[in-house]
Amino acid sequence: MEKAYDFKLNDSEGNEVALHDFLGQKVVVYFYPKDSTPGCTKQACSYRDHFTELAARNLKVIGISKDSATSHQKFIAKQSLNFTLLSDPDHIAIEAYGVWQEKMMYGKKVMGVARTTFVIDEQGNILKRFDKVKPDQDVAQVLAFIDGLEGQN
Repeated sequence: MEKAYDFKLNDSEGNEVALHDFLGQKVVVYFYPKDSTPGCTKQACSYRDHFTELAARNLKVIGISKDSATSHQKFIAKQSLNFTLLSDPDHIAIEAYGVWQEKMMYGKKVMGVARTTFVIDEQGNILKRFDKVKPDQDVAQVLAFIDGLEGQN
């Protein structure tokens, strides 16, 4: 199993958050392009709305984008988000997880964050990577994957 990169990034309040802070529980780390855009809002609100189901499975949720802490504060307040958003303006975790990719925007090739979700186990290993995530299907995919794992035990 591949070890997840142990990032240390700031949350919306400027507090440093590291992946190793979550050892002993499963973590959903999702990378998204930009606060307050339609797809990213839909995805974040889906995590907000399924918080109880995720918590019942002992899952912590962390969203990461290159947006500033101030942008995250506004996004959290406007959407009443109930999970952690981390700011990665220098693309440290974004590049370590391989989600800084070439994308097509308005017919032009640009570099940006590819919407990608990782499920990380209690020991900090990557259990699953979801690429090209659809904002409205992300949480359902994660829950189905976790429930499949639980069924194997």
